[in-house]
This record gives sequence, structure tokens and C-alpha cells, in this order.
Amino acid sequence: MTLHMPPRGGVLAFPPVPRDPGFGVYVHWPFCAAKCPYCDFNSHVRQKPIDQDRYAAAFEREIAEAARRSPGETVTSIFLGGGTPSLMEPATVGRILDAIAARWTVADGAEVTLEANPSSVEATRFRGYRAAGVNRVSLGVQALNDRDLRRLGRLHDVAQALGAIELARATFPRLSFDLIYARPEQTVAGWEAELTQAIELAADHLSLYQLTIEEGTAFHALHKAGKLIVPDGELSADLYEATQSLTASRGMPAYEISNHAVPGAESRHNLTYWRYGLYAGIGPGAHGRLMGEDGRHAIANEPLPETWLKMVEAWDSGAITDELLTETEQADELLLMGLRLTEGIDLARWRRLTGRDIDPESEAELRAHGMVERIGPDRLRATPAGMLVLDAVVADLA
Repeated sequence: MTLHMPPRGGVLAFPPVPRDPGFGVYVHWPFCAAKCPYCDFNSHVRQKPIDQDRYAAAFEREIAEAARRSPGETVTSIFLGGGTPSLMEPATVGRILDAIAARWTVADGAEVTLEANPSSVEATRFRGYRAAGVNRVSLGVQALNDRDLRRLGRLHDVAQALGAIELARATFPRLSFDLIYARPEQTVAGWEAELTQAIELAADHLSLYQLTIEEGTAFHALHKAGKLIVPDGELSADLYEATQSLTASRGMPAYEISNHAVPGAESRHNLTYWRYGLYAGIGPGAHGRLMGEDGRHAIANEPLPETWLKMVEAWDSGAITDELLTETEQADELLLMGLRLTEGIDLARWRRLTGRDIDPESEAELRAHGMVERIGPDRLRATPAGMLVLDAVVADLA
């Protein structure tokens, strides 16, 4: 599938995304130039240069082991996440993608995404990623004003962000970028103006996340000390509703709580997660869901990069947990992931996992309160009101 970026303000036409969850490969590059104060991801700052050749060899070994455990799969998406994968040399990315292609069949037109920070974007590196096989970039822009970028601890300014967006549009068939809202002192009007600018800049996809204060982050300590004030629940809800309304009116409706796309341009890889498909997790701290002869396994890797590296060099795997999921656990995961989507969940698949229907009394109560709704006879989804309290909705149904 060949896609070309439209001129500014143009609209891309995309084929429908298949409903099958597909099989994904997630590769985690855990290193960053600096740790953002809101971030609780498995990311690490190192003062010495990273031995990329050694890490690439370890990725190759763990890919081979994951493929041994999941023979016959056809890879429909690959996601290089982090951390900051755009700190990798193109040759490192090429080795990883070549290793995946050597161990599995990779579908024609498979989506290959690389996360990048505007501060680490270079034209020569982007061309190298494209030559290696990357066909989609996700940029961590986070804000379109310099004051908030500084508050968020970002290393780039707006000018760099705009330059990175332009370069990505010129280099890759597909582009997404992230913004964080519900920031300190943010108003609905201010966010709408910023989001309007983002939609004009975006090609086909935006990820729009509400700022959350995660335990263990620098923001958590500031918030606990009263030095960081974020919008209250009512304002956060207003910001969320403004986000849904504006993106829908501009042709990029939400297909998941925080993700918006031109229809057909949804992230294939993330849909694999949300549709409860199978995926291999490669790298420090990566998680996977693989099918064994005895059922679906939840696998989690050692998060500390140096420890993971030694484990893989010794045993071909950095896994620290490998658990066989019960039918109930799988059904709960399907609910938790699938209800994030505007398409909802397939109730026939739920029944195949559990041997039962969704509890009719719980569903009826949630429907009476406007939290969930049926799409035809065999799909259930959260309403916009239910999306605002999704954890509670999932708890009631589970």
C-alpha cells in the first residue's frame, strides 16, 4: 500500500482497517536524553554512549526466541517505542526490522512505526529510517507553545516541533503526533486554539492525552507539595468534550479514548492491543501476549536495560514473568482494552472466552445511566459519558 501526504489542508483517503486484530511486534528502546517530569514509562538516561551494536544483537536474539514461541504468525504491525527510539542509529533500526522479517512472515503493507522526539530529529536520520523500512512516525510534540514545553521538561521548542512535523510529512507515508492537555492554567479556549493548529498540521492521526499525575514522577512530588495545580475534574471533562467535538468536526474523530484519525488511518499496531490480539514484546520492560499450546500467556521483561541485556545474552530472553492467563483474566483484559474503542467489543468473542454472556443486570443498569450502549445485537461500547469513567464501567461489567 502506497500513501502520499496531501498538501496542507488536504485529506487522505484510506482503505478500511481490517477488523482482525492482527499480530504485532513491539520493540522497546529504553533510553532518553532526559527524563520528562510527568513520565512513568520505562525510560532511562545514561551519561555514557550506548553500545548500540550490543543491544541490536540482543534484540535479534530475543526476536528469534519470541518467533520460536509463536511460529506461523504473520506480522501486521511493528512498533519501535520507548524511551526515545529516534536516538537509535538507522543501522540499528535496520537490523531489528531485518531480524523480524527473517523470523516471521511480514504482511504486505505492514505498518512500521517509530516514535521520535523533535529534539532528536535529523533529516539524514529520518531518511535512514525510511530506507530501513519505517513507514509511519509518531512524534512526541506534547505542546505547541514554548512555555508549556518548558514546564513539561521537553528538550525542543515550538520551532523545532514544527520543523520535525514538516520533515516527517516529507519523508514518511504516515505521521502521527502527541499532545498533552489539561495542563496547568490551561483553558478550554486556549486548548481549542492549540488543537485547531494541530489539526491543520496533522496528516492523518493525533494522540491527545490528558495530563495525569503518576506516582513516582517529579510531577507527583510537586503536586503533592501543592506546587503543581492541574485542572479539576469539571474542567478536565470540559477539555475532553471540547477535544471530541473539535476533532470530529474536522474529520479526525476519536476511535479510542485518546486517539483520533482520518477514518482508515487508525494505528494498526495499537488496534492490535485494543482488539485483544497477540503481540511479541521485545526489549527492556516490554510486555507481550503470545499463544502457547496451553493457552494465552502474559509475558513481561526485566525493565533495567543492563540487566535485560545480560539475561538475553545468557538465555535469549529477558522475561521475568510468563503467566498462563485464565479465561476470566482474558475476558477482563478484553473488556479493559476493547471498551476504550468507539467500535466497542465483540460480545460473541466474549462468550467464546468465558462461556457466558455479559451480566444482564450490570449491563442494564449501565445502559439506564447512559454509560454503555449496544451497536447491533452483538457489540457493546461505552458512550461518551461512559468513556469519562471507563474504569468504573469496566469494573461493573467485569
